[in-house]
Amino acid sequence: MKLPRVPGDKVVKVLKKAGFEPVGVRGSHHYFHNLKNDAIVTVPVHSGKILAPKTLQSILSQAGLTTEEFRKLL
Repeated sequence: MKLPRVPGDKVVKVLKKAGFEPVGVRGSHHYFHNLKNDAIVTVPVHSGKILAPKTLQSILSQAGLTTEEFRKLL
């Protein structure tokens, strides 16, 4: 399934819905932690800029989410 084209701020909202807690921000990078699988995920948030597909795929991999799960949470 093809990845949706979304900006970083939408990815942040999806991660929060998926149970990730924000643990910090350094510059434009937002860091999230999930207690269930002890994952730490980094999301670059650049004012409305669409994330590259490989960047989004890496975020989903770090988070342990499939493309389908991500689409449902959007």
